[in-house]
Amino acid sequence: MNWNDFTWTRHPKEYKIEGDRIAITTQPHTDLWQRTYYHFRNDNAPVFQMGTDEQYFSFVVRTDFSQSHHRFDQCGIVMYLDSENWLKASVEYENEEYQHLGSVVTNQGYSDWATTAIDASVRSVWYRFSRREDDYRIECSFDGVTFTQMRICHMFQGAGTIRFGIYACSPEDSSFTAVFSDMRLTECAWQPHDGQQPD
Repeated sequence: MNWNDFTWTRHPKEYKIEGDRIAITTQPHTDLWQRTYYHFRNDNAPVFQMGTDEQYFSFVVRTDFSQSHHRFDQCGIVMYLDSENWLKASVEYENEEYQHLGSVVTNQGYSDWATTAIDASVRSVWYRFSRREDDYRIECSFDGVTFTQMRICHMFQGAGTIRFGIYACSPEDSSFTAVFSDMRLTECAWQPHDGQQPD
C-alpha cells in the first residue's frame, strides 16, 4: 500500500505512520452513526481512505485494539462515501467480559448495526472488504488466514468511484491508540455466486 494514495476525512489530532503500520489515537466523542433508533447523527470520526473505480477487488487489514478500554471504543475498516452513505466493521469494547464484533451499513442517511458478542480477551482482528460492482462483502479473521463472512450488502451510492480504508473513534469520554498493519489489495476474494441464477 502506498500512503500517498490515502487522504484524511477529518484529521485525527495524533497519528503516526511507520513503514506499513499506522497508529491513530482517538479523541473523545467521535463516532459515525446516522439516525436509526438513537435518533442522533454523529459524523466526526477520522477516516483514512484511498479511492478507486475498480469494480472487483479485496482489501485486507489487521487491527490491534489492545489499548481500548472504554465502552464503544472501536477501530476497523470503512467505506465512507459521504455523511449519509457509508459502511464500517469493527470491534466495539463493552466491558471486561465481552465486546461487540459487528458492522454498520448506512444507506441514504439511516444506519443499521449487526453484531455478535466475542470475548474481551480478543485484541486483534483482520478484516477483508470485497467489492463486486455496487455490492460489498465484509469478512473477519482471528488469525489472518481463515476469514468468516460477517455480511453482504448493497450500497445505493456504491457504484463508480468509491473510497475505502480505516477509521478509529471513541464515542464516549475516552481515548485509545488503534494500530493498523498488514494492509494489502488483492484480486477479489469474493467469488461469483454459483447457485440460484438471477431473475
